[in-house]
Amino acid sequence: MTSPAGPPPTGGGGEQRRVRLLAVTACPTGIAHTYMAAEKLAQAAESRGIDMKVETQGSIGAENVLEDNDVRQADGVIVAADKDVDLSRFAGKRVLTVGVAEGIRHPEQLIERVLSAPVHTGGGAPTALASGGGKERSAGYKALMNGVSYMIPFVVVGGLLIAISLSLGGHTDPSGGLVIPKDSFWMDVNNIGVIGFTLMVPILSGYIAYAIGDRPALVPGMIGGWIANTGELYDSKAGAGFIGAIVTGFLAGYLVLWIKKVKVPKFVQPIMPIIVIPIVATTALGLFFIYVIGKPISWVFEHLTDWLGGMTGTSAVLLGAILGLMIAFDMGGPVNKTAFLFGAGLIATGNQTVMGMCAAAIPAMPLGQGLATLLRRRLYSEQERETGFAALFMGCFGISEGAIPFAAARPAQVIPANMLGGAVAGAIAGVAGVEDAVPHGGPIVAVLGAVSGVPMFFVAVVIGSVVTALTTVALVDVSERRGAPALAGAGAAVPEPVLVGASVGGATESAKPVAGVGSSVEEAEEAGEVLSGHLTERTVRVRLDATDKEAAIREMAGLLARGGRVVDADELVAAALRREEQGTTGLGEEIAIPHAKTDAVSAPVVGFARSDEGVEWDSPDGTKARLVFMIAVPEAAAGDEHLRILSLLSRRLMDAGFRERLLAAPDEAAVVEVLREVG
Repeated sequence: MTSPAGPPPTGGGGEQRRVRLLAVTACPTGIAHTYMAAEKLAQAAESRGIDMKVETQGSIGAENVLEDNDVRQADGVIVAADKDVDLSRFAGKRVLTVGVAEGIRHPEQLIERVLSAPVHTGGGAPTALASGGGKERSAGYKALMNGVSYMIPFVVVGGLLIAISLSLGGHTDPSGGLVIPKDSFWMDVNNIGVIGFTLMVPILSGYIAYAIGDRPALVPGMIGGWIANTGELYDSKAGAGFIGAIVTGFLAGYLVLWIKKVKVPKFVQPIMPIIVIPIVATTALGLFFIYVIGKPISWVFEHLTDWLGGMTGTSAVLLGAILGLMIAFDMGGPVNKTAFLFGAGLIATGNQTVMGMCAAAIPAMPLGQGLATLLRRRLYSEQERETGFAALFMGCFGISEGAIPFAAARPAQVIPANMLGGAVAGAIAGVAGVEDAVPHGGPIVAVLGAVSGVPMFFVAVVIGSVVTALTTVALVDVSERRGAPALAGAGAAVPEPVLVGASVGGATESAKPVAGVGSSVEEAEEAGEVLSGHLTERTVRVRLDATDKEAAIREMAGLLARGGRVVDADELVAAALRREEQGTTGLGEEIAIPHAKTDAVSAPVVGFARSDEGVEWDSPDGTKARLVFMIAVPEAAAGDEHLRILSLLSRRLMDAGFRERLLAAPDEAAVVEVLREVG
């Protein structure tokens, strides 16, 4: 329990105790702004004789976490964040929620305002403010990605366990597809995998709802997702799948937000988030889906099945393409299941060619998406690349759901690519007369002898998968380039990385060899190292020539190349510019810290340059950047060392004396000496 909010208490003898405040700072990327806001708030509180504890929710994780006792004794809480922060623990306290930029720009004003801020009643949605400057994804996109991130482990675990059980314990049976003997060890493994697959759709729906409406939305979101995925509840042979889960997730989240706005008697308020809202929202959403949405879904797909039945005498190429499109559209959803059940139902009539078309199209999506993560690694996050490997494995066993995480995260790019690849695979299998005797797909059915026309079956699968991968890469690449200026050429790894328009200190400096190519480790050590060796005199300049942000990033990338750890200079620039699109790295106080996580560098590297005139960097306080640090780390960098250094650097830069010493340092060696203070 937390004590009720009120004015700052006084001691029994008329002696006023120090005001105690708490704060939480967080930005979307969880790096520099998070720590700068924390330092600014702490400094402002100390200057006013106020006790303050600040929790930072950065990329390293939550640090200096606020405990129950801290909250109990606090007179107010400042939440300076541009990402979701759970406010439920602050129920009964005065809570002021602002963007992280306000914590940097106006910490004194926030301290004054929080003492008269409204009392948080509990049950409110997490904060999702966007006043921190820079371009951010929409609330809907962030909610969707929240659901996808929680769903991925269920897809991977469920899919891989099913694939393993089928490969090691299954055999073909004309009457039952791939069969695992009942009461066997591998049937138990398969059942565990099926549970994972069963849960993945409700998890997607539930955590989309949670991101929108907080904890009261979790139950209606999950139950709504289960209903959407269980077609029997609304007389449909095929549930609504992951697309239905996305719909129920958003419906549940916004329904809960609407219910929260309803004014209720004070005595009812404590039970609203744990009893009233979940029950009302779950019941309303469940009945709405069953009676309003579910019935039309059932009617549409019944007629779709009849329409497919009327096409069996038409061109095999056309029918194969249509079935491939349907199989690939929603990967286990109603459209997919309609095509699959249509093909499976014809096996008993002696027509095995339709199932052959479906079997070839089924693996094209997971195999294609997995292949895409290998073809263009830089377009995908580390988690997506790991999911890509799992998708490749699932694709081999005919588990189309392996592609769902990619489709849910980038529907506009992935679903069209999947459909094109599926259509190509289905059409090739149709024209070649491939047959499948069991209701299952993927290379596993050919390996186990259920397919006739095996060579052409594999041709169809391979071509369909490649088409899916190439189309996905092209569409995602186009989408990414819209968020970052086009670069002149794709910088290949060369002995002397040179950037178009990047100044690296003249011909003599640009001709210096790169460590690992022509220079020695001893030379780097002689140059002087700080920040755990990530910054040396080689990566420091006392004069930055650029006059705009993009040119400054290019110049800084050229500076980092002198450290011998840059293998693709153009890609480093592109990665840093993409990061700027997510939100400015201008921190205020004449500071900018552009950064990138990319395999364009072989090891973490830090550079520093000083601008006499300053560079416009969209900083929250409107100042131009005169002190510019650039940090680059490889995707595969182990640990969080670079994040630790960045947090230390951000905090140290809040010291005006430290900044003045950096500005006054006469040469590179003097700059390095000042930076030794960072630790």
